[in-house]
Amino acid sequence: MKKYLVTIAGLVGVLLVVAGVKGSQIMSLIKMGETMVPPPTVISATQVEQQQWEQVLNTVGTLEAVQGVVVTADNPGRVTDILFTAGTEVKAGDVLIHQDTSSEKAQLRAAEASVALAKANLDRVSALFKKKVSSRSELDASEARHKEAVAQADNIRTSIDKKTVKAPFDGRLGIRLVNVGSDLSTGSAIVSLQEVDPIYVNFSLPQRDLPKLAAGLKVRLSSDAVPGRVFDGDISTINPEIDPATRSVKVQATLSNEDLSLLPGMYAKVEIVLPQAEPVLVVPVTSVSYATYGDSVFIVEEEKNEESGETSQVVRQKFVRLGETRGDFVTIKAGVEEGETVVSTGVFKLRNNAPVNINNETQPEFSLNPTPEDS
Repeated sequence: MKKYLVTIAGLVGVLLVVAGVKGSQIMSLIKMGETMVPPPTVISATQVEQQQWEQVLNTVGTLEAVQGVVVTADNPGRVTDILFTAGTEVKAGDVLIHQDTSSEKAQLRAAEASVALAKANLDRVSALFKKKVSSRSELDASEARHKEAVAQADNIRTSIDKKTVKAPFDGRLGIRLVNVGSDLSTGSAIVSLQEVDPIYVNFSLPQRDLPKLAAGLKVRLSSDAVPGRVFDGDISTINPEIDPATRSVKVQATLSNEDLSLLPGMYAKVEIVLPQAEPVLVVPVTSVSYATYGDSVFIVEEEKNEESGETSQVVRQKFVRLGETRGDFVTIKAGVEEGETVVSTGVFKLRNNAPVNINNETQPEFSLNPTPEDS
C-alpha cells in the first residue's frame, strides 16, 4: 500500500513541476506580447494640395450636318445618265443625273417656231400701226400673243433644265438610290447630300444651367466612333425657349470636321467649358479607403514617446466627403485640410494609429490626364 502512495505522490510531484514550467513560459509570452511593437508599415505619401479645376457641364449630343438634304427629281422622267460616284465630294452646281428630255426638246422646237411667227406678226402689225392702218387693239393683241409664245418656250426650257439635276450646295454624297433607266416621279429620291465641315452638335441641358450658358463658350466633343480624339468647338445657338416636357434648353455648337471623321447622326459626349476655374482640394484616388459606412483617408502624423523622447510616424484615419474624380485625382469636399500628408499607396494594409515608414521611391506619377499603356 505504501508503494502505491509513493508512486502517486511522485506522479503528482512531476505534474506540479511540469505545470509550473509551462505556466512560467506562458506568463513570459504574455509579457512579451504586451511589450512587443509591430514593425512600421512601409507606405508612400503625398500632401493634400489645392488645384484649379476648370468647371464643365457634361451631357450627350447628336451630330447634325450644317446642310443636309436628299436630292430629289423636280419633274418625272427616265434617267439617261448618272454623273456622280457614291460617297464622293461635290461642289454646288455639279451635275448629278440627266433625265430624258427628247419630248421636251420637240415641244421646244414647236414653241420656238410659235415665237418666231408671233414676232413676225408683231413686227407687221407695228409697222401698220405706225402708218395708222392698224388699230391699237390689234397691236396689243399681237404683243400679247408674242409674250405668250415666249413664255411657253421659256417654260419648256425650264422643264428641260430641271431634268438636269445638280448639287444644290457643296457636300458629300451618300449611297446612290437610282440607276440608268429608272423612271422617276416628282420627288423621287436620287442621293443624300450632306455638308459636314463644319458640323453641328445638338444637346440639351437642364434649365438650372441656363444662366451659365452663353454663345461662344468652348465645347469639347468625343465619340466612341473616333476613339482617342477630342474635337473642339463653340456654342453657336441657344434655343430661346425651354422644353415644357423636359424643362431643358436645347443648345447647338459648331465644330470643325476637316477630315470628315464625324458624321451626322452620331452619338457623342459633350463637355461645355465654363469660363471660371474652381479651387479644389485633391488627393490621389489610391489614397481613399472606400467603405459602405463611409470613405476615409489616412493622415500621417508625428507621435512622441513620452518615456524615450523619440518620435515616430503614425497614421490617423479621417472620414471624408468626396467630390468629382478626374484622372488619378479625387476632390475632397470635407474632412482634410490643405498641406496635410495623406497615405497615397498601401492604404489597405493600415489601421488607425499604426506606425509607418514613408518610402516614395516607388510611388506612381499621378496625373489629371493619364495615358495608360499595355505592358
